[in-house]
Amino acid sequence: MDLRDQRNAVTCGGCVLSTAGAVTALFLWASSDRTHRHLGGGFEGEGTDYGAVLTELPLVALAGAALPAFVTTLVAVLLGRASDRHG
Repeated sequence: MDLRDQRNAVTCGGCVLSTAGAVTALFLWASSDRTHRHLGGGFEGEGTDYGAVLTELPLVALAGAALPAFVTTLVAVLLGRASDRHG
């Protein structure tokens, strides 16, 4: 496996990890007690805070996708440096 194939595999893995991270973060956010308090709280929707959804949901999805992407980029850089030293 040459360097280009190795980088393509790492890049593909990074996309998969970012998608899984975003989905996992959204699932954990949606199932938390804090979110249930904001969205389902009171009688006939009393106490429902949709502002929490509008502000938190995009940030949770972004953080869930960005963290695995950052780690994968770091691994790709380290693999590139390691292969440059040995190749």
